[in-house]
Amino acid sequence: MLKEVMFRDIDGIRNEMTAMADDIFDHPEIGLEEFHAQKVLTDWLEKEGFVIERGVAGVETAFKAVYRHGEGGPNIGLLCEYDALPGIGHACGHHMQGPSILAAAKALKDAEIREPYVITVYGTPAEESVSGKIRMIQNGCTFEELDAALMMHGGPATQVDVKSLANSKYKVIFHGVSAHAAIKPEKGRSALDALILAFQGIEFLREHVNSDVKIHYTVVNCGGTPANVVPAYAEASVYVRSYNRAYLDTVCRRFEKVLKGAAMMTETEVEIIEEKKVDNKIPVLTLNDLVMKQAEEIHAPQIAPAREKTGSTDFGNVMRRVPGTCARIAFVAPGAAAHSQEYIEAGKTEAAHDAVIYGAKILAGTALELIEDPELLKQAKEEFRKNLAKENSEV
Repeated sequence: MLKEVMFRDIDGIRNEMTAMADDIFDHPEIGLEEFHAQKVLTDWLEKEGFVIERGVAGVETAFKAVYRHGEGGPNIGLLCEYDALPGIGHACGHHMQGPSILAAAKALKDAEIREPYVITVYGTPAEESVSGKIRMIQNGCTFEELDAALMMHGGPATQVDVKSLANSKYKVIFHGVSAHAAIKPEKGRSALDALILAFQGIEFLREHVNSDVKIHYTVVNCGGTPANVVPAYAEASVYVRSYNRAYLDTVCRRFEKVLKGAAMMTETEVEIIEEKKVDNKIPVLTLNDLVMKQAEEIHAPQIAPAREKTGSTDFGNVMRRVPGTCARIAFVAPGAAAHSQEYIEAGKTEAAHDAVIYGAKILAGTALELIEDPELLKQAKEEFRKNLAKENSEV
């Protein structure tokens, strides 16, 4: 069977791929600075015969690598992240993703599959910071040439997601008028008062939105003025989230009215800057089931049902454009939190190395079945279209 051939090939490059993962782990680079990781991954793909484009869509550390077999056929996307977190390093396991999908891509390329196909590897930087996939989409790289988009990600269990939180990140700045708070308070217009009123308005808003909506805020800067000076500047960072992007857009419009209302009440001016707009994932159970089938066949560790609680990811912006799924592979203890010391301590363990290989086999097996069975891919696409239409109709 071709699948067995691919799995043997992946096992055959285990040491090379795990050494690559360790190398990326040992050279952590934050978003948009991942030059070492990009070079390591693209040099290897180029050597394997993939056509490389670096700096895709004006994002310097992004890349695209393509291998074509025959004319036509499905285009299977394998996406990877490789950015680290500031100050702590690879505490989210991104160092494993590139080597895992490289192994899957090579196994597919070398498997002598009869049917025509295209394998497209996308390097997508800065997931933890500016959301590189969103920046790539904004600059014209829509990923829509892909028939399916697949990823892997380390975690405390081997599982998939059926949802993720859409997220709008705001910078909110109120501008007021400074004055002496004791002698000329009537001349002042407090930016801090406006910010406090806005926070209070958010609390009232919470009662009248769907139960999945989450709003978090913090004060970033109040100008540093002493208590006897009316603050002329106040800045906050706010996240507004929901599992439905279309519904979240309606909440964001109401949230912005709260901010404008606070400005009116205090006779201040408000700047509302949406810094990031992350979409939620559109689930495709056909792909999820296919991924978990591969996981069961190779006896991947700690197999579990789909996650109930999820955060936000820019992969959601891809998964609103093409059918996709992410295989999460166990390499840390159950219950371990991402962005933690536990992830760092597990980063170069045997369990992490195993996860690189399990992930490669799961993605390669999934891609092979999609290539060999056009009806399966058609089913995934139709489910994607229906689920997207259903979500948009629920608002």
